[in-house]
Amino acid sequence: MPDTPTSAGPSFALADFLPYRLSVVTNRISQCFARRYADSFQLSIAEWRVLAVVGNFAPMSSSDICEKTAMDKVKVSRAVSRLADRGLLTRRADRHDQRMHYLGLSRRGQRVYDGVVPMAVAIERQLTSALSAGERATLTGILDKLAGCVDELEAAERENPT
Repeated sequence: MPDTPTSAGPSFALADFLPYRLSVVTNRISQCFARRYADSFQLSIAEWRVLAVVGNFAPMSSSDICEKTAMDKVKVSRAVSRLADRGLLTRRADRHDQRMHYLGLSRRGQRVYDGVVPMAVAIERQLTSALSAGERATLTGILDKLAGCVDELEAAERENPT
């Protein structure tokens, strides 16, 4: 199939649209990584993201995970349930609000995390090896600026919902 627009409307080059390009690259990286850890650890992309965030920031709630990963509540809830059912996460109820649970890695979860992290680091190393040190620093700066712009957009949406 050709990569040409099919609409007769205003020109919109999807292939050049930054959010689209970032999404495609991110999804391809995630899928490449998932193929490597799925066989060894039986983790989905969502489960790995939850495990990674909990491994870095525990104790934390499911809401905290949603905030850190920008994943929707349903996806996080399902991943948390599957990881807890497999004995990879621990849950501790909040003393003041029994509906709130804090998550951490179990011993088994820590072993899985410790097994997957080197794979993640190796993939990152492969990806960034295509960049010079200056390009890596520039990329980090650009991503930080874009994250700041998203923060501003979200704040403006909260102030003036449409």
